[in-house]
Amino acid sequence: MSITLSQSDYANWLDETTTTAPEGHVTTYPATLGQGQQRYVALREGIDLCIEDVWLNDDLEIQHCDRTHPLEFTFEQVQIGGKSRQRYDFFGSGLAPAEVWRVPGQRRIMGVNVHIEPSLFQQWIGDLIDDRPVLDLLRPADQRYLERSGSPTAAMQMAVQAILHCPFQGLTQRLYLESKVWELMALLIEDLQTTPDNVGPPALKPDDVERIHYASKLLRRQLTHPPSLIELARAVGINDHKLKVGFRQVFGTTVFGYLHEHRLERSRQLLESGDLSVTAAAEAVGFASRGHFAAAFRRKYGVNPGMYARGKRA
Repeated sequence: MSITLSQSDYANWLDETTTTAPEGHVTTYPATLGQGQQRYVALREGIDLCIEDVWLNDDLEIQHCDRTHPLEFTFEQVQIGGKSRQRYDFFGSGLAPAEVWRVPGQRRIMGVNVHIEPSLFQQWIGDLIDDRPVLDLLRPADQRYLERSGSPTAAMQMAVQAILHCPFQGLTQRLYLESKVWELMALLIEDLQTTPDNVGPPALKPDDVERIHYASKLLRRQLTHPPSLIELARAVGINDHKLKVGFRQVFGTTVFGYLHEHRLERSRQLLESGDLSVTAAAEAVGFASRGHFAAAFRRKYGVNPGMYARGKRA
């Protein structure tokens, strides 16, 4: 089972469950959703640090629209079934496309999340702004942001643990945590410089490719109520990480990106047939908001769905 929220609903939920403490804002998860906290530490304007330790009862899915994105990195340690797995995700600034952000349930997730405004990052790096890794990180608002994921190095793990177990309070805490944030940024940029662009995921086995194609068929059959990533992975007998990586290799897009494209194509066919209104076509392919549907349709086909439907009826 999964819980799906829009970006605005999720933000409202955070506001309702957030209290102010001396060390920052604390969001406590309600028992109906899970347990644990997200702690937001005030460092300086332009840097947001969130420290979390949570357990969700069910998978949580947050639907994001296209948005302008700051620099961001996340380090997570996931504990499930007595095993622990660590990973990081690193994003540059630029355009973040519409997507579904998924947090798996039935596992403990500890980690840190950092957002840095591009203007502050530019001040920090000074005259190094023309370096290649920096140019990749600082993309314009209409260009898709850089994405990088991987396993943290020993130095990264030490910096993350220092943040999770900071022994200081007050001003000393702020200075210490910000120093660790910049240390992690430096280590991530170093990793970006030293990891060749042509190093990709291992080749998929024929059986994996067959399972991924089967997953795509399941998505097309369930456009209105698609399974979560974990549910889809279980249905085809593959782990969720291999499904995500394999989907990019086979189809050149994410699982949600594939679903999104097929939803739009199916909606276009429905509008072309003239049998459904714009609202009905949006609902028929799983869009909860007519506004979000219209914006996505316009980005893909260059015309509003209502105008497209009228043009086909003429």
